[in-house]
Amino acid sequence: MGGFKYKLNGAKILIKCLKELNVDTIFGYPGGVVLPIYDALYYEKDINHILTAHEQGAAHAADGYARVTGNVGVVLVTSGPGATNTVTGIANAYRDSIPMVVFTGQVPKEQMGKAAFQEVDILSITKSITKQNFLVNNVDDLPRIIYKAFKVATEGRKGPVVVDIPKDIQNTTVKDDFYYKNIYEVVTKTNNLTHENLYKNIKKALSLINKCKRPVIYAGGGIISSNANKELMELSEKIKSPVICTLMGLGSFPGNHKYFMGLGGMHGNVYSNYAITESDLLIAIGMRFSDRVTSKIEGFAPNAKVIHIDIDEKEIGKNIDVDIPIKGDIKEILKVLINHVELKEEGEWNHKINDWKIKYPLNCNNKCKLSGEYIIEKLNEITKGDCTICTEVGQNQIWAAQHYKYLKPRTFVSSGGLGTMGFGLGAAIGAYFGNPKRRVINIAGDGSFKMNCAELDTISRYNIPIIQIVLNNRCLGMVRQWQEMFYEKRFSYSIFHKEVDFTKLGMAYEIKSFKVSEKEEFEEMLKKALELNEPVIIECLIDTNENVFPIVPPGETIDNMLIEKI
Repeated sequence: MGGFKYKLNGAKILIKCLKELNVDTIFGYPGGVVLPIYDALYYEKDINHILTAHEQGAAHAADGYARVTGNVGVVLVTSGPGATNTVTGIANAYRDSIPMVVFTGQVPKEQMGKAAFQEVDILSITKSITKQNFLVNNVDDLPRIIYKAFKVATEGRKGPVVVDIPKDIQNTTVKDDFYYKNIYEVVTKTNNLTHENLYKNIKKALSLINKCKRPVIYAGGGIISSNANKELMELSEKIKSPVICTLMGLGSFPGNHKYFMGLGGMHGNVYSNYAITESDLLIAIGMRFSDRVTSKIEGFAPNAKVIHIDIDEKEIGKNIDVDIPIKGDIKEILKVLINHVELKEEGEWNHKINDWKIKYPLNCNNKCKLSGEYIIEKLNEITKGDCTICTEVGQNQIWAAQHYKYLKPRTFVSSGGLGTMGFGLGAAIGAYFGNPKRRVINIAGDGSFKMNCAELDTISRYNIPIIQIVLNNRCLGMVRQWQEMFYEKRFSYSIFHKEVDFTKLGMAYEIKSFKVSEKEEFEEMLKKALELNEPVIIECLIDTNENVFPIVPPGETIDNMLIEKI
């Protein structure tokens, strides 16, 4: 602890505050105006700093770390391009409600506004994609701002915060006898259940649940954020309700449970979308009814009353009409519902859903050559759901969401709201450092993988045992699919006419890399990779023309799905 035995400057105060906040990992990239902070880190042994290959990779890694741990992901970058390189990662965390604090360096205060080298107004840039952001103007304010940033990131609906620290603030030594107060207010869950309107709405919800004949629970990422997966299962089992998940809700309900229905919406299971359409009560928990969930709003759940439970009242009633809004902590509200709702028996509704599951199974092209669907199903079979799965964005993401059975929360890491290609590799790094005892596998398409493949350097330097499964269809698969289905096969700039050999790329980083094109080869290489305690790339050559099904065409209701090529 030699770095703190003399007077504290702003840089050392930052590190001291982070330690008091139990931060154990920082993802970052050094630069000129954050050198005082990096100098303070030089002496620090209790905080693990992970040097990524790019600042965007650092932001995605912090995001992945936060998703698997539930703790705040922390980023440290320099000013100017260092700060702007994090913007996509910040926006991604904002859209998916992920707690993250990004510390950016800034030029000295006297140079601000004068077009100094590597100066940029990062607060203005990130204003619309953060819960709040701060510029530190006085070193005495630094502890208060740091604690406030963590409080804002974690209270209510979680999200990212930016703290911009000028270099002169980092170097300023605090006054003699400066008493460093821990003013961090512990974030407590506000129990609004005593509020009269909320109490009335819960009573109304209980009445609807007790009377309904065809309930459906729609579970979103708010379940995971609130650590309410246990309560979700208890409610489902008590009222005998099927559970459909949004993309961000995967893992909130066991994928092998008899009431689990998988995804709903644009790429939802046929039986899931049929259940929504025929339900008489839709209990939406911690979700926002995005366009990917509802498709054409007219005709969405036309026969159902809607109960919407969420921590963020701005999401309730924003996209669809809600009969009973309940704003508050999801875990606490579910406890009340469980304690007071009537126990139901399985009936005609459950039997009908089981019949749909038999009649409309999720198809897997496992009778022919290697396919994306087969790869995910085989991965699920061999790992038995006991891995953390990260994804990129595109067909690879949907196959991973459809065909892998997530048994626990915080085991599926993917970019939902923003749909960020290039997210998965950085997020997998963060997921590993968040839970190094659990094997991490990143599912990627060749298009997404190329966007942030420089993070292979990070994986190699730290010898992180992540398995990269690259589904190489030599195109932008989802773009090509839409062009095939909805643009009369005009494949405008979606086909790669020159292939990349990802095994050679892996070899350049001294990562074991394998190329497979047959089912038997994939199974063999996957088992081999799982036995190795080191990074591995498995490049899978799949058909360029393979499509994702089911899919709800644009402008259609969710029960009008295409389930195969016409």
